[in-house]
Amino acid sequence: MKKSVLTRYRTMAYVTGVLLVLLTLGMIGKYALDLSGADGFTKVVSIAHGWLYILYLVFAFDLGSKAKLPVGRLVWVLLAGTVPTAAFFVERKLTREVGPLVVREGEPAAAKA
Repeated sequence: MKKSVLTRYRTMAYVTGVLLVLLTLGMIGKYALDLSGADGFTKVVSIAHGWLYILYLVFAFDLGSKAKLPVGRLVWVLLAGTVPTAAFFVERKLTREVGPLVVREGEPAAAKA
């Protein structure tokens, strides 16, 4: 597996996680604290999170299929972008497990197997 596959997944996991935390804070401000301006903030962040979550799904599925993750594990990775802060923990654990499968440039794929 190429390093770029893991890098794309990690980047989108962090972006999705940060946006979801911001969205959660915006919702708290909008509904619990009745802050002015929170409505516009939550609208923008929710749209951004929604579109970028789709990209996260594509990259996570690509990583999961190339790393040959079990279906249950792959589903958990895919859903991690919907639970605030879960993406950070799942990304860290998955990176540790999948890291040894990454092939460096110029190195034959069979050398890592």
